[in-house]
Amino acid sequence: MNAGGLIRDRVDFSILTRPIAEGISEMDLAIDGIDCAACMDDIEGAMARVPGVVKARLNLTLRRLTLSWRVAEVQPEMLIGVLQSKGYGAFPFDLQRSADADRQLMQFLLKCLAVAAFASMNIMLLSVSVWSSDLGDMNSETRDFFHWLSALIALPAAAYAGQPFFRSAIAALRQRSLNMDVPISLGVILALTMSVYETAHHAEHAYFDSAMMLLLFLLSGRVLDQMMRRRTRAAAANLTALRGEMAARFEPDGTFLLVPVSALRRNDIVLVRPGEAVPADGLVIAGSSQIDDSLITGETLPHAVKVDDELYAGSINLDGVLQVRVTAGAQGSLLDHMARLIDAASEARNHYQILADRASRIYAPLVHLTALLSFTGWMMAGASVHDALIIAISVLIITCPCALALAVPAVQVVASGALFRQGIYLNSGQALERLANVDWIVFDKTGTLTRPQPGLVNKAHIAAPLLDIAARLAQSSHHPLALALVQALPAARPLDQVEEVPGAGVRGIYKGVECRLGSAAFCDWTMTNHHEIEPGASVIYVRMGDEIAPLMLHQQLRPHAAQTIAQLKEMGFKLSILSGDRMEAVAPIAQALNIADWQAGLKPEDKIKALAALQARRQHVLMVGDGLNDAPALAAANASLSPISAVKLSQAQADAVFIDASLLPVAQALRLGRLARRLMQQNLILAVVYNAIAVPLAIMGEVTPLIAALAMSGSSVLVTLNALRAQTGMSEDIVKPAGTGHAFLRSAQG
Repeated sequence: MNAGGLIRDRVDFSILTRPIAEGISEMDLAIDGIDCAACMDDIEGAMARVPGVVKARLNLTLRRLTLSWRVAEVQPEMLIGVLQSKGYGAFPFDLQRSADADRQLMQFLLKCLAVAAFASMNIMLLSVSVWSSDLGDMNSETRDFFHWLSALIALPAAAYAGQPFFRSAIAALRQRSLNMDVPISLGVILALTMSVYETAHHAEHAYFDSAMMLLLFLLSGRVLDQMMRRRTRAAAANLTALRGEMAARFEPDGTFLLVPVSALRRNDIVLVRPGEAVPADGLVIAGSSQIDDSLITGETLPHAVKVDDELYAGSINLDGVLQVRVTAGAQGSLLDHMARLIDAASEARNHYQILADRASRIYAPLVHLTALLSFTGWMMAGASVHDALIIAISVLIITCPCALALAVPAVQVVASGALFRQGIYLNSGQALERLANVDWIVFDKTGTLTRPQPGLVNKAHIAAPLLDIAARLAQSSHHPLALALVQALPAARPLDQVEEVPGAGVRGIYKGVECRLGSAAFCDWTMTNHHEIEPGASVIYVRMGDEIAPLMLHQQLRPHAAQTIAQLKEMGFKLSILSGDRMEAVAPIAQALNIADWQAGLKPEDKIKALAALQARRQHVLMVGDGLNDAPALAAANASLSPISAVKLSQAQADAVFIDASLLPVAQALRLGRLARRLMQQNLILAVVYNAIAVPLAIMGEVTPLIAALAMSGSSVLVTLNALRAQTGMSEDIVKPAGTGHAFLRSAQG
């Protein structure tokens, strides 16, 4: 079935539906033909009016509609019929198919943009020659020839490049509603039609250039919006990938069989080898090991598991061999629960409307009404149909929402470019406005306030040969502390022959001497003849012959963390820490940064509840996090940031990602967000003032379509020039801390 096709009666709905409660079923549908918040409201409103429907939520980014209904009252075919009657295509939701459709749409928009750009450039060359004929050096036959050449280029180009707007306008009209694409489409079609008429009657001016330039401007904004959406969607499949694709399942005859993770069911027994991801939630029934579930729970250190201990899908088995009895199959694991939390939070945040969307709700009907009244008024005043239509078209063109449509995207382009040069990448077209509204900032701890890996703190007290051998042995281990040691001592080369002892460490021979790296018992460490271990330190031991030493690793704050926190407090933000790590690991960080409001040991749903409590107090919350357990909170917050070291799923949920090792980009993004919002508001005001001056002149017949087109282009240029202040404002605010290479912003202006 094609992505754009409608679901037919032959579809087996038992495959699509899933029970979620007694007497209630749910299914996900991919919806074709939606591109704006108005479509979202239309679909959700229509489905909510169907008796028996419990929930209808449309994820605009993924174009996925989640429907829940009471089985006794509703048949799925009824819901599909409602969608078809509204003019929307529906098909079973599949993430890969959705990504393919998204890629095809992006390619189509780029082709439309290329066609519009090519046509605009060539038509403008012809138009400049015609405009120059006012000086009397071009006869009427040559002028008509140039107009017909323009028509030959513009008509097929507009028919192709205008498809995104024409399709959207037709869909809106079928729904008996208006969106921004209706006046755009009407203005383009009428301008082209009138231009052909004027050319056929040897008129002095035609308006092919106006129509194509309008399409070029607006297609640029549409492509930018689609680029943002694609970036947001790019990592949506990473959650499932965490648990791998295959699992070793024990069969009744005692052998094991490799099966897809999706085939696992409750009470299946799986084998998990060292270095593998746990494929499903379960209980250990045989074996012992060290487990790293920092991505799942936020716990800094690996922990030991034994028989009857619980494991989560996506956790990493570090050393021992485990047999695990599955307690939650393919649809019931903690990862799936987190996916549902993310979806719910993302859908709720999708209802956020940017400034231009809010303005367009009243703008489009007003434009049509103004043009219609102008035409009617001039007809009643005795004007000819030709003259009245010319005035109506002038009104449509001069009020065409080019400046309004560019008011927000122009600022987004300039501001996102300024942030890009500072190492901050926006994932969402709404990110700047979200950041501008923030008044409370919530930080995760591990990997966000602190570096992703603990740092070696007693390097100066360890003999150089021991440090070298520790680094070389660490190269052959997958243990998190060994990985941290590799990061602290990256220049070492691994030994040729190294043996890993499950649950203990690694050992090898160097110049005929046995060397070990691992636990205290594995390295024969005793407290009788060595210095004390620092409280709170994670320790890994190294031994070479009779020499032995503890390597102490501590969490380390990100560079400029304290400086950034102080700046944020000066800017008036309230700060909190929500961490899944242990209390004893969180407390020292909160104390060092002077953040009084902190919580530890939180699960993903606990973080969402904490954010909801703040939002219930009318706080606009920014979440800054990096772990998989932060992804639902990143989606639920009013705005979100992640470092580049974050897991891919968390990066996908964040509004922006920063690559700097320090926390300074948090302050940068917030300050520029405030500046960008002011510029967006100013651009909208400029667009309104422009219309307040130009529209009365057009209604009075004092503005020809040519002058209207020039005025429209002028307003767009004015909006763009104002947007460029985001770049100059960023440049003026950047200073460098003494002795560092990290740029940061001074206090925001205004």
